[in-house]
Parts: sequence; structure tokens; C-alpha cells
Amino acid sequence: MHSPKPPSLLKRPGAGKHGITPPKPSFLDNLVTGGPISALSSVIGLNLTGTPPVLWDERIPLITDSNYADLVINEKMTPEEEEERVWFIVVSTTAGQPDGVSKFVDESFDATYNYTLAKGDLEHVRFGRIDYLDVTVITTKWVVWSPPTLVVLKDRGKTLRFYRAGQIRLSDEVLYQFLKEEGWRKKEPWTSVYGPGGDREWVLDYFALALATVYRYLVRVPKWLMYMISGGVGMFILNFLHKPSTQDQSKAKPKPVAKKTVTSTPTPPVAPKAEVKTTATSGQKTPSKRRGKK
Repeated sequence: MHSPKPPSLLKRPGAGKHGITPPKPSFLDNLVTGGPISALSSVIGLNLTGTPPVLWDERIPLITDSNYADLVINEKMTPEEEEERVWFIVVSTTAGQPDGVSKFVDESFDATYNYTLAKGDLEHVRFGRIDYLDVTVITTKWVVWSPPTLVVLKDRGKTLRFYRAGQIRLSDEVLYQFLKEEGWRKKEPWTSVYGPGGDREWVLDYFALALATVYRYLVRVPKWLMYMISGGVGMFILNFLHKPSTQDQSKAKPKPVAKKTVTSTPTPPVAPKAEVKTTATSGQKTPSKRRGKK
């Protein structure tokens, strides 16, 4: 028996292009990220303006929490098209790591898209991109915590297969053959009680909704303040985890050394020796010798 899903899980009122309506910059944001303070921070190598914008291929739709239901779940198709429809999606972190592995995965993904268009024989395959840093609900429901990740989606999101960057050769020709020959069928789809159609799917639904709510408030905090808070919290956690336990502290404390009381046995008093006085002098004679002379 399935529990009812929370309302407005994938659609939130007021969501913008990337799923969250960006708040208007506050006075502190404008003060720190613009003007002389921004110029001075750039000289010393401190980035207070956040990550630079990433230019992605606009022909590949950007899937967000707000448009996922319209693009994938409720896509208008004939029964034949629905049977053949395959979504090939990349979960990217290039927006946060412009020079990391995710950039290489994005470039290979875009090259595969162009190669597929040139061949023109995979009309049932649609390409999509997900910005991991700007999406909360989808990645939480899919339990994707370590992007970049390639996703093969079928059955309106009910059948999912995930591939890490090191599990598949990232080449436009290889990925094209992978899609054309349906090599993804060799891997079993993700099955879990928490996954799509599982008995406990509602758990991740509510968890994703909670994370999305928290994220909606966190994006309103200035980046520079978030860096300071996260750094302070991180230092507190590290100090707490590396704090020695009470047993270690008791072992580390030196035990006080007990003073030894030396008991000395009393020695008996020694009697003073009798002094022998010699009264002989060189100028006197004994009485016996006097008598002999008479």
C-alpha cells in the first residue's frame, strides 16, 4: 500500500528557469560583490561573487525540479513513441567545478549529441542535462550523491540506469553505439523499495521536499556569509571529532608520585673515649731516677 505523495513535489509555485527563483540581491551582497571591495578582493585572489556562469549547449534541455514532470513524466507521446522513448541525461557539476572531471563528461556528452544529430537515426532518444548544484528533488529521489553521472531513463522515469564516469568509455562514437545498440539493457535497472514504484518511495519524496525547502532558504544567505558560517561549523565539527575521550584524558594525566617516608633506626650513643694525657716533658726527671743517684 503506497502512502500519498506530498503535494507540489516536482512543481513549486514561483520557480524560475532553474527550479528556484533567485532572490533579489541584498545590500550586503551588492556591497561585497560589486564596487571597490570586489576589485580589491579580486587582486588578492579572493572570490566573493561565487562561481562563474557555465555556458551549456542550449539545444540540450536543462531539466530542473520545476520542469521535470512536464518534460519527462507527462510528455505527450503516442503509445508507440512511449514504448521507444529513451532519455539520455547527464548530471553535471561543472557549474561548481569548471575545470574538473565533470567538464570532460559534459564535453563528451555534447560531442555525442552532435554526433547523433549528424547520424540522424536515433530520433527516439532525447538528451537532457541536470545541474546538480541547482536541483534538489530529482537527485534526492534518484539517490545521486556523487556526480557526474550518466542516466538512461525509460518508462516516464520509472526505469533508471546509472553510470559513473569511470564505468563507461566517454567517446562520442562509443556512446552513440551504446545508445543505438541499446547496450544499456545489459545492466539491470535500479530497483529499490525507495525507488520509483517501491513500497517506500514516499520516504524519499518527503525527504526531497524537506531538502528543497531548506535549500530555498539557504540560497537567500549571501555567499560570503555562507562561507564563513560553513568554515566555522566545519572547524567546530573537526575539533569535536578529534577531541580525546575521557578515558584518554585520564590516561594522559600523570599520576601524583607519593612521597616516601624514610624511617631511620636510631643509633645508640657512643661513649666518649678517655683521653690519655702525656705529661712527660723534656726538662723533668722521674722520681726513681733521682733516688738512684743518691
